[in-house]
Amino acid sequence: MAQALVLLASLLIFSNVAHCVFSPTLIVDMAKILMDNYCSPEKLAGMEEAIDAASSNTEILSISDPVILASVLTDGVRKTVSDSRVKVTYEPGFVPAAPPAMPDIPPEHLAAMIKDTVKVEILDGNIGYLMIHHIIGEEMAQKVGPLLLEYIWDKILPTSGMILDFRNAVSGEVSGIPYIVSYYTDPEPLIHIDSVYDRTSDLTIELWSMPTLLGKRYGTSKPLIILTSKDTVGVAEDVAYCLKHLKRATIVGENTAGGTIKMSKIKVGDTDFYVSVPVAKSINPITGKSWEINGVEPDVEVAAEDAVDAAVAIIKLRAEIPGLVQAAATLVADNYAFPSVGDDVAEKLGASGEYNLISTKEELVAKLSADLLKLSGDKCLKTTSNIPALPPMNPTPEMFIELIKVSFHTDVFENNIGFLRFDMFGDFEHVAAIAQIIVEHVWNKVIDTDALIIDLRNNVGGPTSSIAGFCSYFFDGDKQIVLDHVYDRPSNTTRDLLTLTQLTGKRYGSKKSLIILTSGVTAGAAEEFVFIMKRLGRAMIIGETTRGGCHPPESFRVGESDIFLSIPINHSDAAQGPSWEGAGIAPHIPVPADAALDTAKSILNKHFSGQK
Repeated sequence: MAQALVLLASLLIFSNVAHCVFSPTLIVDMAKILMDNYCSPEKLAGMEEAIDAASSNTEILSISDPVILASVLTDGVRKTVSDSRVKVTYEPGFVPAAPPAMPDIPPEHLAAMIKDTVKVEILDGNIGYLMIHHIIGEEMAQKVGPLLLEYIWDKILPTSGMILDFRNAVSGEVSGIPYIVSYYTDPEPLIHIDSVYDRTSDLTIELWSMPTLLGKRYGTSKPLIILTSKDTVGVAEDVAYCLKHLKRATIVGENTAGGTIKMSKIKVGDTDFYVSVPVAKSINPITGKSWEINGVEPDVEVAAEDAVDAAVAIIKLRAEIPGLVQAAATLVADNYAFPSVGDDVAEKLGASGEYNLISTKEELVAKLSADLLKLSGDKCLKTTSNIPALPPMNPTPEMFIELIKVSFHTDVFENNIGFLRFDMFGDFEHVAAIAQIIVEHVWNKVIDTDALIIDLRNNVGGPTSSIAGFCSYFFDGDKQIVLDHVYDRPSNTTRDLLTLTQLTGKRYGSKKSLIILTSGVTAGAAEEFVFIMKRLGRAMIIGETTRGGCHPPESFRVGESDIFLSIPINHSDAAQGPSWEGAGIAPHIPVPADAALDTAKSILNKHFSGQK
């Protein structure tokens, strides 16, 4: 009621002069047209009562220019119903066009008309291109169907992908919607395409796909791209919206006009004013919404003039996708650290069917990563960028010393408790080259402590090649210890990870207390170290469960593309129970990461206090 009163108030705002220029019933008559014909009557709640109230108003309209008055009335109505399609016009002498009768046109003339109004072309790559300006209805389709097959459809049917160009489609018949949609769907089961509510008849018509058609269907497997522009309006918008939400077509171009399925121009009383009002509305059964007013949003937004090139690029990419997915599956099957999981992932990869809607390489990369994670449960198995390695450096000893000072942090706390923090493991070859420097500037600062806290809360991993050497410092040198068995998938071999007999600097040994701090950030090589030390009972773990990463993965190129997969190729021995990969390592004493150091110090301080 309040909304309707706002409408009439906005229309009557100029009714304040004392002489009559236009019929005083103009406002009421126009409001009644909206109330009786507008496609969304729920927006006009209370209009009838408001009309009765307005009918008693004896003031008369003040604007003498009918064109300006029509514009003012248009603005008022549009703001009230939030619908830019409603329009009031002043058109003396307007004669409504009668629907043309179907003329008895000779076939050769019909053929000429079709050639003039529909453009068909076969583009490079066996891509069909079909430009349509007007979507014909059922009656016309039955009359010209054989000619459409001969001059258009039979030429485009064998293509490997199709572009439907609706950028200049500005008219059409509702009865033509099922015809077009059905050529791109299967005959069974029938699909509820759209529902159209007609306000004037108060009836809702359901549009369904058709079980039989003249000629063959294009089917559901080949790419279909629909081009749109800001000028695409009406029935063409409906077709684009239906095929988009059936996931049968990709829309490329600009947001469409946001027209209507049916518009009527209705004369206001005995005046020369007319109200153009949408009298029907489309409600899509999939979305429960409509394309009207807001238009159809493209899946790939580009300027209308660039839409053909963009569509061709999409179809060519989609032609490559099955081969790329298969290549990715083969890489996983041949290289993933856990063979049974890799085989299962390879078998199921690409089975979702949504790869046929991918429009860009970025979407393909994201989809591959998401599927690899979903199928394997391994966040390390994913797509990756192929970042080239940095060129080798030739640092001076002084530069190494400064780098080590930044990379390592040491301290000695009360009761001669040592503290060592570093946030990444280095490659063995690099570490071996500077081992003496690390010993002198880091290790020797904590080697003579009575207990040691190793802080890996911010350690994100790195190569595992130095793990055996680092572990060796915490065991005695009288015998070699098997730290882990590491399986390598590409070679299908298992190697023993053993402590080293020769080390640079002194060993910390196996007798003194060792605590390792962890968090949810602790990953990769750091987890391998924690896993070994916990399983062998050499250290107490305090903090949070580690990230659950993997041994450092390898990068593999997918086919001849510039897409790469990050694939873990090694895994730790799981024969004695679950390993750390995927699940992470639970601490002996779980505490928040920021409380782990204080907890460790408290435990060690109590231990040493008890010894005194």
